[in-house]
Amino acid sequence: MADHDPQGNQPKREGFKLNVNDALTPDPGKEGLFKVENNPFAYTPGHLAKLLNPKSLDAFYALGGLEGLEKGLHTNRDTGLSADEKNVDGPIAFKDVAPPGTPQYGQHGDNEPFASGKHDASIPEPLPLDHKAGSNYAGRRRVFRENRLPEKKSKTLLQLAWTTYNDKVLILLTIAAVVSLALGLYQTFGGKHEPGEAKVEWVEGVAIMVAIIIVVLVGTLNDWQMERQFNQLNKKHNDRTVKVIRSGKSVEISVFDVMVGDVMHLFAGDLIPVDGIFISGHGVKCDESSATGESDLLKKTPADEVFAALKDIADGKPPREDIHKLDPFIISGSKVNEGTGTFLVTAVGVYSSHGQISMAMQTEQEDTPLQQKLNMLADWIAKFGGGAALILFIVLFIKFCVQLPHNHESADQKGQTFLRLFITSVTVVVVAVPEGLPLAVTLALAFATTRMMKDNNLVRVLKACETMGNATTVCSDKTGTLTQNKMTVVATTLGKSLSFGGTDKPLEEPDSDKVNNSANGSGAPNTVPNMPVADFTRELSMTTKKILNQANAVNSTAFEGDDDGEKTFIGSKTEVALLTFCRDHLGAAPVEEERKNADIVQVVPFDSKYKLMATVVRLPNGKFRAYVKGASEILLEQCNTVIANPNEDELRTVELTDADRKMFLHTISSYAGQTLRTIGSSYRDFDNWPPPELNGHKELTADEFAKVHHDMTLVAIFGIKDPLRPQVIGAIKDCNRAGVYVRMVTGDNLLTGKAIAKECGIYKPEEGGIAMEGPAFRRLSPEKLKEVVPHLQVLARSSPDDKRILVRTLKELGETVAVTGDGTNDAPALKMADIGFAMGIAGTEVAKEAASIILMDDNFASIVKGISWGRAVNDAVKKFLQFQLTVNITAVALTFISAVSNDEEQSVLNAVQLLWVNLIMDTFAALALATDPPSHTVLDRKPDRKSAPLITIRMWKMIVGQAIAQLAITLCIYFGGRSLLGYNMSDPTESKRHSTFVFNTFVWLQIFNELNNRRLDNKLNIFEGITRNYFFWVINAIMIGGQVLIIFVGGEAFKITRLNGKEWGMSIGLGAISIPWGALIRKFPDRWAEAMKPHVHIPIPKIPMPKIFKRKKKEGEDPEKQRLERPPPPPGRVHTGLRGQRARVHSSRLGRSWS
Repeated sequence: MADHDPQGNQPKREGFKLNVNDALTPDPGKEGLFKVENNPFAYTPGHLAKLLNPKSLDAFYALGGLEGLEKGLHTNRDTGLSADEKNVDGPIAFKDVAPPGTPQYGQHGDNEPFASGKHDASIPEPLPLDHKAGSNYAGRRRVFRENRLPEKKSKTLLQLAWTTYNDKVLILLTIAAVVSLALGLYQTFGGKHEPGEAKVEWVEGVAIMVAIIIVVLVGTLNDWQMERQFNQLNKKHNDRTVKVIRSGKSVEISVFDVMVGDVMHLFAGDLIPVDGIFISGHGVKCDESSATGESDLLKKTPADEVFAALKDIADGKPPREDIHKLDPFIISGSKVNEGTGTFLVTAVGVYSSHGQISMAMQTEQEDTPLQQKLNMLADWIAKFGGGAALILFIVLFIKFCVQLPHNHESADQKGQTFLRLFITSVTVVVVAVPEGLPLAVTLALAFATTRMMKDNNLVRVLKACETMGNATTVCSDKTGTLTQNKMTVVATTLGKSLSFGGTDKPLEEPDSDKVNNSANGSGAPNTVPNMPVADFTRELSMTTKKILNQANAVNSTAFEGDDDGEKTFIGSKTEVALLTFCRDHLGAAPVEEERKNADIVQVVPFDSKYKLMATVVRLPNGKFRAYVKGASEILLEQCNTVIANPNEDELRTVELTDADRKMFLHTISSYAGQTLRTIGSSYRDFDNWPPPELNGHKELTADEFAKVHHDMTLVAIFGIKDPLRPQVIGAIKDCNRAGVYVRMVTGDNLLTGKAIAKECGIYKPEEGGIAMEGPAFRRLSPEKLKEVVPHLQVLARSSPDDKRILVRTLKELGETVAVTGDGTNDAPALKMADIGFAMGIAGTEVAKEAASIILMDDNFASIVKGISWGRAVNDAVKKFLQFQLTVNITAVALTFISAVSNDEEQSVLNAVQLLWVNLIMDTFAALALATDPPSHTVLDRKPDRKSAPLITIRMWKMIVGQAIAQLAITLCIYFGGRSLLGYNMSDPTESKRHSTFVFNTFVWLQIFNELNNRRLDNKLNIFEGITRNYFFWVINAIMIGGQVLIIFVGGEAFKITRLNGKEWGMSIGLGAISIPWGALIRKFPDRWAEAMKPHVHIPIPKIPMPKIFKRKKKEGEDPEKQRLERPPPPPGRVHTGLRGQRARVHSSRLGRSWS
């Protein structure tokens, strides 16, 4: 998650001035928000939306402040809405509530703005005047809507199936199936057959159709299952209750029933479901990190106080010094961390800031990289098959014409011969089409996504599954992804005699001015004995433990509560860390019990000027003790004693010498160098309270307490940090090994960011790595960005816009970018990235909707598993392509050569035999090769670039090499049946046995070649990981069993006969040649193969492929810009690599409540 400037989007202006003339100007495309027919309120949804995105004090003043909002929205800050309201009484004009002279539409003056040419799709259509007439709050609902997002209808299974089918390869298959079936039916019912010959010519066309149906069914069910998994992930108790004031009474209502104008209560721990303006309260601080990226807690200022300050400016008075810190805005999606209060609701549902982002998530989906390459392959196959068929037809037709003078058959018989030529030619096209390819891709993706779920990766859009394998860079958040997001006490120095942790070498040396604190030099080395934390706690006496427990419990605003069913502390992360340490290691009682047992006399709240807080308690002996907690170097400066021996029952103190002070300063510097946040703890005893120095002051501020903040006793210096996740260092090493460049994008300061990045192995300045801060990064020119970004390893103090700029620049440089994000503000970067990873635990729903993969455990190590599976998917498709194209090239060549050489123009392999080889075996091979899990060596290679070809030189080397071997072996035994094998070709039985032998040998060549295709690289061990894939064993057993069965009982259907042992041995032996031949091919240098590649380009006219859905390019649209700025993958819909077109027509499911 990234950070904004500390006051959440409010720009700091030199000499703050009000600008009401532009405050309410509609944004281009959002003019529709300012138009409401018969509006009884002073404002439209557009006016109220100007309060936020970004937060605008100008708009707040222009709307009349809280008083104006009360009047304009027909509500009351004390009594809220009337519980019986149906329609409001009488309209109120804008000029009646706004400060005099404020233009109603900003730069448009008081004239209703005309719609610009640009329209924002997130703006809903206006509701009719009679919408829910007569129901409670009917008028309010009509103008400002309900607190719900419109529900998108799920696609039916039939719709999913239709979009699955709309794919180029499947359409090519359909054409082949229709032609094959038509010709097959003609042959079956119109052709001549020998007695007892099976009429099975129609089988091939039907079998291809069955393959298409299987692909569509598998893909559809896979989509449906993924959608269901995503919906289960988002099942939350959406219909929670909130407290509002209605007719002067506090009532609990459903979050869906909150209206604009309601006065809602704020309590610590609340997740705010709507936008509003803070009325009043006590110490309200909100965590807006998920909404705006601001990591600091933002204190809320009452609206009247803010309006009074703005009114003074309008009257010509100088602005307050803290004008930029005044924040009355309550943002939907943020969380109340501290305090209680009330606020006035100004926007709900689709008009709230959270709702606007959610509505913008509707999107179209682009083709995946694999889809684009497979579409090109489909074109290539269509051209190759069509070209081969055309050439074969021309050759056979010339042969037919040449033989005509000597052909004394009847015209009908000649017609049948001509038709047979045409059927043989069409067979080449059918053979060339890879029937098993769609199934291979579908199965690979379905298998991978199911297994990835076990590795804590919920894949929502399968584009990510394909793309992840070739990610070249990962831009990762720090908090919660690389670290545990749990601030923890990892080091403590207690007095001068005990310590644990904090002994690591500083990862990033602090600046010399920080180290040489107050001209004290670098300090003396730490001489305090260090030990494991368990030994440390055993050494402490009960008295010391009591002091530590009481100091941390009473001097804290955190409290105990439930977080997702787990007992934890809620409050500032530093205080939570200290209280957790006391509970887990010092045996502290529940924090409320500790506070009740302590007789608290006075509390001094935390003050940022003095960087401390204090609590005074009455001791059992009647004296008073002031516990102080704060910045360790400030507390140390005010101490003159330190606790003597923490393991003694009686508390003693000794003088803090200059040498001790230097040693403690060294400890503080050392902790800081290890990226630890240091917190000091001290106390001082008083005989009376208040002491004489305070002159009887009862209400104590930090300024007053400073008068007695001296002569303190140092108790301890705590080192706190958010530790790295245990697997992160290994995961980043894996990324480096895999050629994936990891960058850290954080909202933390530069020093902490660099140190954490160094610790986990991201930041390597010695290798030219760069670390930058967001404000400097975003000011770089586009040219400078492209120069800096390749070496950028850490981006600190970054805003969501910085993250988006980084992603855009990386994509322009040709990188395949993966991004992690958890906040609503991360949506722009998540949707721009090639792969967006949202956090399943800490992530907001908007982040999940924008992402393609959800990390169920929020762990960076799961991203590495995603890379492995992505590569496994790409490898599975390539393995199958390598296998399939070898079969297809061999089969097309065999069909061509044997048909031309045969007197009856018949192929060596008949239609049914080809059906087994080219469809059944390919389908089984798809299952076998698509289910290989990623091997441990999958991360040993660099990722493929987007421009890399689908079929590499190494793959072509294997395809062509194996095709040559298979053709050589098959043609030798086909043409050398008589001379080499001794078959009597004039005997029909011997001739059939010869054909069976050729068929059997060809099938065994494919079975052994399938083993060869388990590897894509040049390594020789083709059996690696085979024992982990039981599918492979089972499927190969089925294939071998099926082939044996066909030879023994295939009979007339396959036009074959049984073989003897010698023929079986020769078939298997010749087939096994594939394996040593494959090893020789692997040893053939790739550079030689590259040099032998033909470089002549033969232009082939593009064959138009039918498309059911075509996306029209908008006029004047820049394709590169369109590619870079494409919205994110939508939720609840998944498409396979062969089904990119299906995803174009859906929108994101936004019916899930985001409240």
